[in-house]
Amino acid sequence: MAKSPANKLTNAKKKEYRSIGHNLNPVIIVSENGVSQGVIDETDRALNDHELIKVKFNVNDRDARAELINEICEATGAELIQTIGKIALILRFAKERNERLSNLLR
Repeated sequence: MAKSPANKLTNAKKKEYRSIGHNLNPVIIVSENGVSQGVIDETDRALNDHELIKVKFNVNDRDARAELINEICEATGAELIQTIGKIALILRFAKERNERLSNLLR
């Protein structure tokens, strides 16, 4: 999978995205069953629309949760901005931004 321009984010940009993400609600919820193709497809769609999204993981084991986060990021080409507990904030810039939907333009 091609590397996203998000991989060159500075700490200042990540801080800005964390502040934007603070007010967001999770749009994807991943269960203990793991990451299915449907979850990846829906995450991909949400990233295309919103660019910056929160994903909630209903998994108690930290190591398993970290593996699921990495799996989603790798499968979608997204970059992990922050994790707090069971919530991950991920970013992937859209090829064509939708001004009405993008969380980065609000």
